[in-house]
Amino acid sequence: MILTHHREKLIDAIVYFAENTKYCGKTKLMKLLYYLDFWHFKQTGKSVTGLDYYTWERGPVPKALFDEIDNMRPDLKAAIRIVPKGTFQEISTKRKFDGRFFTPREKSLLEEVSFIFRDARAEDISNASHLKNAPWDRTLKEKGEWAKIDYLLSIDDDAKSLSFEEAKERMEEIEETYRLLGTG
Repeated sequence: MILTHHREKLIDAIVYFAENTKYCGKTKLMKLLYYLDFWHFKQTGKSVTGLDYYTWERGPVPKALFDEIDNMRPDLKAAIRIVPKGTFQEISTKRKFDGRFFTPREKSLLEEVSFIFRDARAEDISNASHLKNAPWDRTLKEKGEWAKIDYLLSIDDDAKSLSFEEAKERMEEIEETYRLLGTG
């Protein structure tokens, strides 16, 4: 069985973002994870957390995590808490960032995403994720609200980006490996 450590990375990424950004509430967290996953996919052909993102009115959302935040599983509940501050619900940590399951590239992207959006509020990040022809925008226009966003839409002509063919090939190889060997 292949161990992906997606769950451990997801929880640790949440801890990292809560520790290293201001105004980290539910909406901002969803956007930070989106950038982490889609920027990593753009460079490597795989996401960091294994989450699927969907087109919601206010931007890309990993629905499974969005739903879980309101009814946390024990491992997530042991790592974070939701602290009401007026109408804002801040995510704070119960433990420190571990990082042992992250590659150097993944750690570097965590730092980059945190640095870029450190002082931003959720509305500011939402505006950035809604840019014309970004994966959320394209999916919303082509498939409508609630549709799953294809990671391949993150591929572009940026110097750090894989080619579309290379990203698709890597994604298919990973999916085939998971199918044949199972994941855990």
